[in-house]
Amino acid sequence: MEKVQRDFLWGGGNMERKVHLVKWEVVCTDKDKGGLGFRKLALLNKALLGKWIWRYACDKNNLWRQVIKVKYGQEGLDWRPKKANGAVGVGVWKEIWKESDWCWDNMTFRVGKGNMIGFWTDVWCSESPLSQCFPHLFGMAAHQNLTVEEMWDQNSGQGNWNLHFLRDFNDWEIELVGEFLHILRGFKPSLEEDSVLWRKGRSGQFRVKEAYSLLTKSDDMGFPYKSIWVARVPTKVAFFAWEASWGKVLTLDSLQRRVVRALWDIVFGLVDVKWVFPGTVKEVLASWRGSFVGKKRTKIWDAIPLWIFWTLQDYTKSPLGETEVKFQLTRDTLEGMLRSMTYISEQLSNTVSTLLSMLLWF
Repeated sequence: MEKVQRDFLWGGGNMERKVHLVKWEVVCTDKDKGGLGFRKLALLNKALLGKWIWRYACDKNNLWRQVIKVKYGQEGLDWRPKKANGAVGVGVWKEIWKESDWCWDNMTFRVGKGNMIGFWTDVWCSESPLSQCFPHLFGMAAHQNLTVEEMWDQNSGQGNWNLHFLRDFNDWEIELVGEFLHILRGFKPSLEEDSVLWRKGRSGQFRVKEAYSLLTKSDDMGFPYKSIWVARVPTKVAFFAWEASWGKVLTLDSLQRRVVRALWDIVFGLVDVKWVFPGTVKEVLASWRGSFVGKKRTKIWDAIPLWIFWTLQDYTKSPLGETEVKFQLTRDTLEGMLRSMTYISEQLSNTVSTLLSMLLWF
């Protein structure tokens, strides 16, 4: 299936092989990280299967959950089923169960009554179970398998944690106990039911999109995506600029050709700006700023480098002579942009008209 996606993206097929200019791993990252937002199907499938682990923990009254529970049994305090071993179990559920570990690594409990949450063994008041955060105290605990509800003493005033250890603490352990009690501060059982939360989600709920992002673990490379995916710019133009940003289309030499340089000079002459030209397409886009042209003209200004890059493609493919290409290149690219800027701001009308008339002698 991913081969079909790759062939569609780059224009190839069974009868034709075309070069895939950018690695598929890059293509499948988010746009803000330099990709196109495609999804790796294997990871997307893991995220979709993981949602069933989440639903099993949340939808306790659903019939399908009751069937799974009866068939495989339950593990712990009824939050997850036991593993289906050997020939026992339907293949689909076996595949779902394989996603349990990474899902539960990113889930935490919200304490209600506390009768379904292990005080020492479940994640409910810190990033890890208390048994892992305080292994020394856990080893000294008199009751290691009690629930949160069982560890809470409601009879002592407003309630308090009923902690029992096998011996008295040494002086050097007092500070550790203080840290332990500090974590417990602010937590106590209530009349609500216990529930689970997705730690990596904004709302505490499992979302396939957020789970997929968690599985990809792509790094932020400072990609100038806002300068590429610009409003009112055709997708093919933005896509070409994206390819160029990865160094797969344009080079510094082609950006700084004398003919092409005329385009940049006219653009910068319009706003009376002098610019030291960066070394790569990515650097051009990352450093392209338009605050000085005014808020109304920013969108047009942001589109200018994309159109110039796109016109370069025509330049490299054109059979015309340099003079004719220079005329065609400059006129076709700048005329549309300058007229757009005229439409947005009447104050530019005279300047733009002069520049448009200049195109006739290129």
